[in-house]
Amino acid sequence: MKKTRDYGTAWRILRPSSITDQIFIKAQRIRTLEEKKVSKVGDDIKGEYIGIINYCIIAMIQLELDDSATTELEPSIVEVNFDQKVTETKELMFAKNHDYGEAWRDMRVSSLTDLILMKILRVKQIEDNKGQTEASEGVKANYQDMMNYAIFALIKLS
Repeated sequence: MKKTRDYGTAWRILRPSSITDQIFIKAQRIRTLEEKKVSKVGDDIKGEYIGIINYCIIAMIQLELDDSATTELEPSIVEVNFDQKVTETKELMFAKNHDYGEAWRDMRVSSLTDLILMKILRVKQIEDNKGQTEASEGVKANYQDMMNYAIFALIKLS
């Protein structure tokens, strides 16, 4: 919300594929930092996971907004949409944690990064297929999974 007040909703100009690419860049950077163990830019892995979370929320908001909707949204509208996506994704996390027995707690952070990258590749394929799927849950479910994996990674890094 602080960035929305600073920059407005400039992110509205991004097509869904561009948002997916932004998430890819962040996840790829995390993987590179995990492997090289050195950052020459100074930004840390936690900040990149937070970026993935925010971009996933932005992507889900964009999916539901009509292309003809105004580029500039009121901060109050963004906040309502943001909170709604967080709530929906949190409820999904609790349901999956119940069914999977919180298996993520025994995973390595690097595996969570790899799962995010895999989900990004899935979304990119769905986008390249113009949204047509035969068996996939669709892009929103993939964004929710990426967001939850990033949250799990942040918990494990804390």
